[in-house]
Amino acid sequence: MTVIVRDVRTEDAEGFARVRRAALPYMLATAEQLVFDWAHAHPDSHYRPLVAVTEDGGIIGTAQVGIAHEAAEPGIGFVNVYVDPAHPGRGAGTLLLRAGEEHLAERGARSLFSWVLDEPANRAWAERRGYAPSRSAHFLRLDLSAAGLPPLQAPPAGVELLTAEDFAADPRPLFELDAVTTADEPGDVGTQLDDYAHWLTTTWEHPLFDRALTTVAVVDGVPAAFSAALTDGLGRYFSGMTGTAPAFRGRGLAKLAKNTSLHRARAAGCTEAFTGNDADNGPMLAINEWFGYEIGATEVRHVRTIG
Repeated sequence: MTVIVRDVRTEDAEGFARVRRAALPYMLATAEQLVFDWAHAHPDSHYRPLVAVTEDGGIIGTAQVGIAHEAAEPGIGFVNVYVDPAHPGRGAGTLLLRAGEEHLAERGARSLFSWVLDEPANRAWAERRGYAPSRSAHFLRLDLSAAGLPPLQAPPAGVELLTAEDFAADPRPLFELDAVTTADEPGDVGTQLDDYAHWLTTTWEHPLFDRALTTVAVVDGVPAAFSAALTDGLGRYFSGMTGTAPAFRGRGLAKLAKNTSLHRARAAGCTEAFTGNDADNGPMLAINEWFGYEIGATEVRHVRTIG
């Protein structure tokens, strides 16, 4: 049966989400979230989601393609391809990758990054197409319904545990905290958050962002550490980002915020918790092991230079 690649349509959202969940069950994906992301992509990202469909219109593969416009270095593109595990060997991945590469090359990308599940067949597929591994990241899972979370701890003197909702009148302090922690997050593509209006639209107003479960440690009135929570309404919780401002590190504030957020998530009815970790970030991996997370899968980021 013939497979074609085309631009995504709004009515593809459920099928797109289904493929993403099947190929990568450790990430949250909902139709509402996807439609939101497509509508609010930054113009400088040249974002172009693609689908691979069969003659009967069934979606069997997806690709997220764009320019890393927030990276400190210009000319970095990304093309992340996922194929429904029920439809292997039909050329969908190759067609999606080729279309994504052409789109990025036309927009000046010089380096292309792509995440590939750490399985021999997937890595060989990427390397045959000119991609070389650069770094690894783990997906971790925690069974909230059965996990024995560390007991809740009272914050130390001068520290208050708030939620993101407590900043609803003025979220800018959370944007500033997000920016300073993201700036030195481990990775091979640096990120600079400097567009508050875009952050408000794409992070603060994002349909998965759970303000009630996102927990912020405030020290003497200053937001110092946070653990961002994403939920999909299906009992699944994902830690979007956990970090501490440089001036407040070494005091256990991130661990305190994350533990509080996990307890709040379980009380709210969440049954599974997921997070991601750079494979070389030993301190954060140790913290997640302390919570009871276990590695469920590993992705390897591959890079190809085209210009």
